This record gives sequence, C-alpha cells and structure tokens, in this order.
Amino acid sequence: MTAQAAETPADTATLRDRLVAAVDGEVRFDAGTRAAYSTDASNYRQVPIGVVVPRTVDAGADAIAVCRDAGVPVVSRGGGTSLAGQCTNVAVMIDWVKYCNALVSVDVEARTAVVEPGIVLDDLNRRLAVHGLEYGPRPATHPNCTLGGMIGNNSCGATAQRTGKVADNIRRLDVITYDGTRFWCGPTDDEAYAAIEHRGDPVSAIYRRLRRLRDEYADDIRAGYPDIPRRVSGYNLDSLLPENGFDVAGLLVGSESTLVTVLRAEIDLVPVLPEEALVMIGYDTVDLAADDVPTIVRSGPVALEGLDRRLIHDEYLEGLNSDALDDLPEGNAFLMVQYGARTRADVDDAVRCALDDLSLDRDDARVAVLDDPSIAVELWRVREAGLGATAHVPGHRETWEGWEDSAVPPDRLGDYLRDLQSLYVRFGYAGETAPSLYGHFGQGCVHTRIPFDLFSADGVRHFREFLVEAAGLVTRYGGSLSGEHGDGQARGELLSIMFPDRVVEAFGALKHIFDPEGRMNPGKIVDPNPVDSFLRLGAQWYPKRPSDLHFGYPGGDGSFVSAANRCVGVGKCRQTVPSSGSVMCPSYQVTGEEEHSTRGRSRLLFEMLDGHSDGVITDGWRSTEVRDALDLCLSCKGCKSDCPVNVDMATYKAEFLSHHYAHRLRPRAHYVMGWLPLTGAVIGRARLGALVNAATGRETLARLATRLGGLEDRSIPRFARRTLQQWWRRRGTEARGSRGTVLLWPDTFTNRFHPDVGRAAVRVMEDAGWTVDIPGGDLCCGLTWISTGQLGIAEVVLRRTISRLATHLRSGGLIVGLEPSCTAVFRSDAVDLLGEDELAVRLREQTVTLAELLHDHTPGWAPNVQAGTVEAIVQTHCHQHAVMGVRADRAVMSDVGIDATYLDSGCCGLAGNFGFEPGHKGVSIACAEQALLPAIRDAGASTQVLADGFSCRTQIAELADGREGRHLAQLLADRIVSGDD
Repeated sequence: MTAQAAETPADTATLRDRLVAAVDGEVRFDAGTRAAYSTDASNYRQVPIGVVVPRTVDAGADAIAVCRDAGVPVVSRGGGTSLAGQCTNVAVMIDWVKYCNALVSVDVEARTAVVEPGIVLDDLNRRLAVHGLEYGPRPATHPNCTLGGMIGNNSCGATAQRTGKVADNIRRLDVITYDGTRFWCGPTDDEAYAAIEHRGDPVSAIYRRLRRLRDEYADDIRAGYPDIPRRVSGYNLDSLLPENGFDVAGLLVGSESTLVTVLRAEIDLVPVLPEEALVMIGYDTVDLAADDVPTIVRSGPVALEGLDRRLIHDEYLEGLNSDALDDLPEGNAFLMVQYGARTRADVDDAVRCALDDLSLDRDDARVAVLDDPSIAVELWRVREAGLGATAHVPGHRETWEGWEDSAVPPDRLGDYLRDLQSLYVRFGYAGETAPSLYGHFGQGCVHTRIPFDLFSADGVRHFREFLVEAAGLVTRYGGSLSGEHGDGQARGELLSIMFPDRVVEAFGALKHIFDPEGRMNPGKIVDPNPVDSFLRLGAQWYPKRPSDLHFGYPGGDGSFVSAANRCVGVGKCRQTVPSSGSVMCPSYQVTGEEEHSTRGRSRLLFEMLDGHSDGVITDGWRSTEVRDALDLCLSCKGCKSDCPVNVDMATYKAEFLSHHYAHRLRPRAHYVMGWLPLTGAVIGRARLGALVNAATGRETLARLATRLGGLEDRSIPRFARRTLQQWWRRRGTEARGSRGTVLLWPDTFTNRFHPDVGRAAVRVMEDAGWTVDIPGGDLCCGLTWISTGQLGIAEVVLRRTISRLATHLRSGGLIVGLEPSCTAVFRSDAVDLLGEDELAVRLREQTVTLAELLHDHTPGWAPNVQAGTVEAIVQTHCHQHAVMGVRADRAVMSDVGIDATYLDSGCCGLAGNFGFEPGHKGVSIACAEQALLPAIRDAGASTQVLADGFSCRTQIAELADGREGRHLAQLLADRIVSGDD
C-alpha cells in the first residue's frame, strides 16, 4: 500500500455504529481521541480512523472482525512509544492498555507466565517480584511500555546483555489474523507440524505456506541475515529455519502489527538477581570506550552501556538527574557495566575480573565501583532519560529520531562510531552541538538523536539523503538498521539496502500469507511509505502561530508552537502508579486514558495549531476537544520536572483557558475559586468569617453553597478566627535577630485559613536568629487566577504585589514562602508571566522556603531539639516537587530528629481548585487513594503526617478518617526547644 492510498473511509459513522454494536469496549471516533492518537514517539503522523478500547481480548478480536467486514485497516497499540512510526496509521487503532492488562497465570516452577498485551512491564515485574522472578528484557520505557508493544517491536533494553531480545523470551503467542484465524503458536517440531497439517483448517494452510516459504528462501535467509545480537530490522524469517525449531511465535515477534494481532503471550521469566554492582569506567572519547567492549563482555555483565559526556551535559542543562553526576569517574565518555549474581562474592569476582582484563583497579581515577543501589538507580535514570533529554537542550539545535538505534557487531563498534561521526560532519550535524552517542554497547547498539531540519524542503531532502548513506554504512559493517526500535516507516523503505533482494522478496511473500489484502498496519515494513512522507512536521506543516500570549515560554523560544511541539512521546507520563518520587501524571494514573496524560494533551495542543491539511481540530483556542482533555489536568506541575523534556502542562492549560474563555462567561467555579483571595479579603474586612463557618458547617447550607457556586460537594475549609496578619499586628516583632530581616509571605491560605502554620514559622525563624516581618494589606501572588486561566487579572495582581515588595527586594532581603503553590508562583510563574522584569527576577531569586532559609541561609544553625526522634510520613506538595524540590527539607528534618519517609504518592488529588470543580471529585479521591490515604491508614498513631500544602492538608482532613496533616513549620516548632521553654 502506497503513501497516497492511506485515506479515511467515507462512511466512518456506519463503521463506528457497527463497532459499538459488536464490541464490548469503548469506541471513539471523536476528533479529540483521533488527535491524541495521531502520532507515537516518532517523526510521523497519521490520524487514525477511530480508536477501540476493548474490555477483553475477545472483544479486540470482535473489533477486527468488524473492520474486516468493512475492509478497513487495523493497527494495535501498547504504550505508543514506538520511535519508527509503527504505531501511527490511518486505521482503526486498538488500544489494549486500559483493560487488557491481566497477568493471566504464573508457573513458578517452569518460570513462565501468560499475559495480556496491555500489561505494563513494570506492573508485571511488580506482580512477579513475590515469586523472585521477572521478565528479562527491560527497555528504557519500562514504567509505561507494554508487553504487547514489546512483542510488536522485539524490544530489548539494557538487560538484553543477560536475557536477549523479546524473541528470545517468548514461549507461545495467541494471535489472530485479519481474516479471523486464531491460534496459539510457538516452536513446531516435525510431529507438531504434522498434527497441525493433518487438521486441514486455515491454521494448517498458514503452516504449510510458511514451510514452503522457509524451504524456498532458507539459503537466502542464512546468507542475508547479519549474525549480530541486535538484528531487529526485517521479519524474523530465521526463526523458521530448522536449526531454530520452526518457531512461528519467534517469527511473529517484531512484526509490528503488520501480520497478526497478539491477544495473549506465554513468556519466559528469569530469577531476580539479589546482588548487584555498577562499575563506571571513564574514557577520553566514546569510540575508545566502545573499543573496550569485547574485553568487558568476557566478564559476563548483565548490562553494558556506553554514553558520552555530552549526554550528561545535556541532562545537566535540562536539570535532570543532577545528583547522580557527582558519582562519575574522570572521563569524557563512560561505560556502565552492571553485574548481578546470587551472591555478593560472585559479583565482586566479576568486577575484579573485568578490571583485571582492562589493567585497572578500583582506585583508578577512571573507575567508580558503585555498590550503593540508590546511586546506581540515579545513574540508570541518566542513561534511560537519554532519548527525551537530548531533544530540546537549551542553546542547542532541536534533535530528532530517525537513526537512533542502529547496531553493528560489538567488536566493530568503535570503528563504526568513528565513521558515523564522520558522516555527521559531512552532513553538517556535528560541531559544538553534535549529537550525543550512547546505547547498549555490549550488543553493538547505538542510540542518538540528530539535529535534522524537518521544517524545510531542503532539510527534509537532506534528512532522506543522510538516512540512505547511514543505511549503507551500517550494512557495510554487517549491522542492522534497527537494533531495538524496529522498522515501521522510519526504516521500512531502507530494508532493501540492508537485505538482499531475495530476502526482501521473502518479506513480501510472508506478508501475503498472513495479510493478503494489506490491511494490517499498511505502509510499514512491506510496501513501505517513503521515509520522508507523513512527517509530523515537514515542509508542508504550516501551524497557526498565536501571538497574543500571556506567558513567555522561555524554554520554547517564546513560542507556543514550540511549547506545543515539545513532547517527544516517550510516555513517561503514562506511569500507572506513582513511583520513584515521580508526580506526573495523576489523572492518567486513575483514568488510564491517553488524552488525560501529559502526552495526550500535548498532542491535542499540537493538533490545535492546525498545521496539516487533514487536521481534526480546526477551531483553535475555542476547541472543546482541547478544553475537555485539559479539564482533568490537575495543574500539578509534575511534568515540569518529571517529563524528560520538561513539558509544563499547567502553564499550557492556563494559557489555553485564558483564550478559550476570552470575552465570554466562564464556569462558575472559575469565579468562585479564582477570586477566592478577594472573597476572603472581603469576608475578613466585614468580619463575616464566623458567620460563613456557621453556615458552611451545616450540611444542608454547605451543599446549597457548593451547588450555587458550581462546585463539587466537598468539605469547605473554615476561616480562621483571627488571620495571621491580625495576630502579627497585635504581636509585632518581639525578637531582633542578628542574621537580618526576612519577610514572611502571608499567602491567602496560611493567612486566612491556617494562621497557626505562620505563627509556628515565626517562632522557628526567630529561634534561628532572624528578625521577622509580615506585610499588611490584601496581598496575593495571583495563584488562583493563574490556575483558572484568568491571566490578565493575575498579571495585575502580581505587578501590584511586586511593587509592594520592591523596597525589601531591592535591599536584598529574603521572602519566606510557607504555601508551596504560592512560593512556586514567585519562583517560576511570575517571571514566565511578567517576563524578565527586574523585580520579578529578584522575586524569583530571593524567595525561599522555610527549609531553604534554615539550611542554605542560616550558617551554623544548630537548634536545641528535644531528645529522641519523631517519625513522619511526608506528602510532598506537587508544586514543591516540581519547582523547589525537597533537598533542604530532608536536611532540616534530619537535623532536628525527624525520621521522614517520603511517600511515592504523587499529587494528593485536591490540587487547589481542581478537586472542587464539577466532575472532578471522583478523580480527586482516586488520586488520593493511589498511595497517600493507604499510607496514612497504615501509619501508627504517633506518626506525624507532614503536608506543607494547604490542598494536601484539606484533602487529608476530609478523607483520612480523622488524621490531620501538619506543616513542616509546626513540626519544627514542636521539636525545637527555645530559650523561653
């Protein structure tokens, strides 16, 4: 099927209706869904006809039957992280992740399991951990890639050094063809083949034709397939050879949904290795590192990765994983050598053997042996973040996939890298911002992103010419176009360079056996679309470029187009549970919906720019599809720090809402929640707090108030009897400290609802030797107007506030923020909204958290604390996680004897106005139930629940069965024994 033949059928309404009637699942042909699924993690874009989310694998088979009757193409999708374009097509897309994610069975003795295609790798391994087993292949996208997608791509990952590719770890597959033939397949000896052939059914016909294909092309396959560990390109015709057991499952692994649909898989498992060590070895250049690979392989590492310092430098500029960089040895490039074994002695022996072979020892400046698992985890994060982190590096050209996973024999890797770098120079892709080189060096696989110009006709032509040259280069080295990510569209057209004509002919014959009508993921591998067609960008991309923006988008050169195009699709936002200190993306974690992930929302914003002739979102800022996708964004800012390319969806949402509701009425909740600071000030001046509390304390009146305000039926926070500012006016400054004067910011939530937090903070800061002042008047950072997209008002409020703080700022004084979300406005949003305004910049640089004041600005601080320790579980506010971090908090709590356990709980779910807005209560509570509420219920009665965020404390108070969250200021005030005590 050619590129020009990929068209959406005219009668999609009838197709949709037939699918709805026949399929137990969700059928979505709306513009928003089609936009969200229009691309994967590649350079390519094809808008699907519609998306089916089956509730069972049998329902998925039913969907294929409907499509067959209608004669429309089908493509399966797992995590959607494919880099070669195999997960984008003008087809009915079947998304297996939401429902078809079961671990069907485990046979511990045989070390096998049966899984459904939508199960996420990390979820699978979490469930297998109780048996001491795991699935061996582990791509960098392991938190969100699925077994079905891994089977489709023949995925590998770093652990393939020990366990091989997916094709090496599959026992059997349950598959269905486009014509409805369903069968289990695997290795097939002569006896099993005879039994199948004897049946005389459609399955036997497939097997007979496969046998004839094998016999006709056997010698061509043996001669034409490179004998390397990472040959992923092309179909696995070698699995059909007699010496490989006529393994039909092995044949179908890596076929990228072009031959069959995988419904279930029986997989091999391996024991978890309890003892590990990571050895980092430094080199002058990355190609010299590659030269040592054959020597190190002899010591039997479970992973052997290479990376250059450019990757590390790029991640440093992006603010990623900076804590891990201090543990690196000397060098401009590194080998990461992971050893694992049943005993520590075996690990130590392997490390010693490797270093001896290299004439090195542990004390060499170029060697770092890291036995601490936490340090090793951080360094693996550096490595695994590579493809995303190198995409948009400040000061560098944007880089793109396209030649990101070539593979050669490991003993020729150094020479290949030298020639590849020469090719970069010849095509103008080198220089000071040359592409980083890294990858699975132990198996000869190289990852890189290249600064292709995919915006102009000349740039696209150059892109194509480079790919042809690079394909020739890797073929001359006896290598593979793809060593991990598959062919799809990125390499399908180039297969004729790598493989002899007879082998390419065999690919076509194989396709005809399984899919004679060309309806399974057409245009990929066989009869492929050209590598420069269906580009997501390309010379024909003419997006609308909004100019009336509120935010500055410094990470996107001031352009909303660049911001909307920032997502590279690696899907880290699609983690199914919070883990490893990650916050994003809470709404995806509880809904499992692509459009409610950071990536899905980014795709809709990109499509909203309407730069394609087949665009599905054409009404720009007024788009209801984009509005609905952003509706469940909690504005938690988790993506700002957790996303490898720092997508900042909270900012994009605020910008969108501002334009979407310009010159028309907003939802009532926007007025009620957005104007809360002003409402609170009015209530305070009129001394109506007690009356409001009395009214909202009665269930009937509270429900009436929330209904009138267009809010969810949630507990309404109570106004304090006396505000922090009122307390301060009566008390004033009692202690003149020797360290200078700090301004305690009276944010709306601390000031009017929880002033006890502010009073505790004053006590702590004065005890530390600071003179404290609290400004009077109705001041606000503008947070609530920002989060509801009322940005014009937010700008006015911020400018007024900054002018009130000007004298203190220009004197160099620090401002201490207690509410993390308001502190984050000063540290981030203010400059983004107001630009490089002199006072806004000072505000960003001079605003600190309480912990930062004590740890970073109070030298010699050594408080007199109570004896013993106190245990606490910590719910980190998502804005603190994203903007300020918790480095200082950890240190301060250690100093005062607080034994803190930080929860992997993500966002609390209330998220300021989010949990109060209509339709959000279920998602809000589900977020809290992910980890936060279970952890509180399991905590002992004496364990403190630390929650600096007002939203977090409000959520806990409503849902945690009488437990309350406390601010760090309160815990410190309890622990510190002052001179007055």
